[in-house]
Amino acid sequence: MIKFSALIILICSFFGIVVVLWRKIPLLIQLPKTEMVSEPFLLKLKNKIKLQEIIKNIPLEIFLQKLLSKFRIFTLKTDSKTANWLIRLRERSLKKKNLENDNYWQEVKKQTKEEEK
Repeated sequence: MIKFSALIILICSFFGIVVVLWRKIPLLIQLPKTEMVSEPFLLKLKNKIKLQEIIKNIPLEIFLQKLLSKFRIFTLKTDSKTANWLIRLRERSLKKKNLENDNYWQEVKKQTKEEEK
């Protein structure tokens, strides 16, 4: 039953797409053909930055210094976080190793007792 209803929904969706395309293709054909000329991304960004009044008042070097210092702080924070994660992982592995070593001698004693019997 579920497969049947999914098939019906699929078929109806397909026909809906066909109807929308059938109606829109003539309109798309009538549109004038234009060539898209896009300028490079960095040039667009530079022009937008130049237009901003706030940035006009701040010298570019100071802006770059602030931006780089914030980026440096961010990288130091992430480095600290990853270092903490590494420390925790190493502690967990040491604990697991110690637990395995603690059980080792108990297992050896059990085996020797079984062998003596």
